[in-house]
Amino acid sequence: GRKDTISTTIVNFNNEQMQITWAARELFPGENVSFSYTFEGGQQKVWKPCPTYLLDQGFNSGCLFKTEGSTLAISIMNSNGSKELFSKRLKSDFYIKPNRPENVTFSWKDDTVTVSCNEPQRGLKCLRLELQYKSKFNKGWQSRTSKCCSVGEQGFDPRKCYSFRVRLKRLVPYCNVVNYSSDWEAETFWMNGTSLDSCDDDIKSRANTVILLSCMLAVLLMIFLLLILLCKWQRLQKSVMPVIPDPKYAFTDLFNDHNGNFQEWIDNTEHEMVQTKLEYEESECTIEEESHQEFKNSDKEGSKDNIFNLSGAAENNHPKTSQNACLMPTSNTTVSLDGFQILMNDDIYVML
Repeated sequence: GRKDTISTTIVNFNNEQMQITWAARELFPGENVSFSYTFEGGQQKVWKPCPTYLLDQGFNSGCLFKTEGSTLAISIMNSNGSKELFSKRLKSDFYIKPNRPENVTFSWKDDTVTVSCNEPQRGLKCLRLELQYKSKFNKGWQSRTSKCCSVGEQGFDPRKCYSFRVRLKRLVPYCNVVNYSSDWEAETFWMNGTSLDSCDDDIKSRANTVILLSCMLAVLLMIFLLLILLCKWQRLQKSVMPVIPDPKYAFTDLFNDHNGNFQEWIDNTEHEMVQTKLEYEESECTIEEESHQEFKNSDKEGSKDNIFNLSGAAENNHPKTSQNACLMPTSNTTVSLDGFQILMNDDIYVML
């Protein structure tokens, strides 16, 4: 009864290598069993010991050996080979696990994707090619299966990035008693017929674009705010702290002609002022003597009256007195003219 209850796992890798495993610690605790096999086909059965054992914590838990036929018989015995613990006869062709698809190619046309691979050398009728795909908007994989070795699917959006993976499957129960499929081919990423390293690149590129635009808008907004603050600051500065005039612009000749030498500049300026004063000095006043006798014989009161009358005549543009009046510069001196004494100070002009 124990021979029938022992559970084993049997895998025929692409009909090239057999792997048979068992639960050693549960089925044979503390005992290191031995394994032997034979492929029936000849007239005599030749039992072969296991060439390569699989170990579980130091105990034999499986065996690897070359596939040499379609009918296989196996036997598990105790450590010294005196007692058989388990035996089984099986068809190795019903436990085939195919290899990964080779030379997988993708073909894009509009919204249709066609995936194909090389045809295996044997067991082509028992194989199917399975395609799975998903985009970042799908929660799980979408599956499509077709005869080996080409499968196509429609409805792909060229604006989306898709992940693809393919594998080969054995038909159950016509070819296999166990639903074995190959390992998945390496996952690939495509967008509108262009291969990508990852769909994250598309997400990152869009995210980077959004970040770049946001940064540009933020910078422009900051520049705009800074300009507004600068204008307001200039107005506030002018109202609170008036601008102090720069003497460089008020005294351009001091800085341009004399390189800031104040003594040289002041000497030159005084010289120019003297020349300007001489150029604009009024010509010497001459007084006609047509009334010299009259003024000479008059007394002091008459002189005072004449002074009064002279002033009035000058104001009324009297022709006679206008000939005896002129403007002349003074320089802190007293001038005596025909009985009149006039005190003249610097840069003050008086009417005679």
